[in-house]
Amino acid sequence: MNETPTLGHEDALVVLHAIRAELERTNRGAAVAVVDEHGELMAFVRTDGCRLPSITIAMNKAYTAAREQTESKNIGAASEREGFPMTNFGDLRYVSWGGGVPLTASGRVVGAVGVSSLPEAEDMELARMGAAALEDHLGT
Repeated sequence: MNETPTLGHEDALVVLHAIRAELERTNRGAAVAVVDEHGELMAFVRTDGCRLPSITIAMNKAYTAAREQTESKNIGAASEREGFPMTNFGDLRYVSWGGGVPLTASGRVVGAVGVSSLPEAEDMELARMGAAALEDHLGT
């Protein structure tokens, strides 16, 4: 029987709390979503000052990164480069913006984190910081 790592609730909170702490430290508002390997929501926070559309966008960034096992920005870049419309994925939750980053354990994608509401580069930086916090937590 195969044994594969999965993202637990406590693991999801490690990611969420690392990003939330940085947002609060720098007085920035954003939405942060952590999903499992299938893209289903496990943990979420919207900090003060976050724009409301960012709630859904953060979840969709995480969903895209989990399903495609790469950063959401990479999917958008490939879509643009290859002339392959995002709607061709057959799921309206797929997004092309940066800020969705896969979460890994033992070399396997176990979920993803999505951050939205800030400029794209900041969303990406925070999401990557959350992924790094999980790696530190797991000792990898």
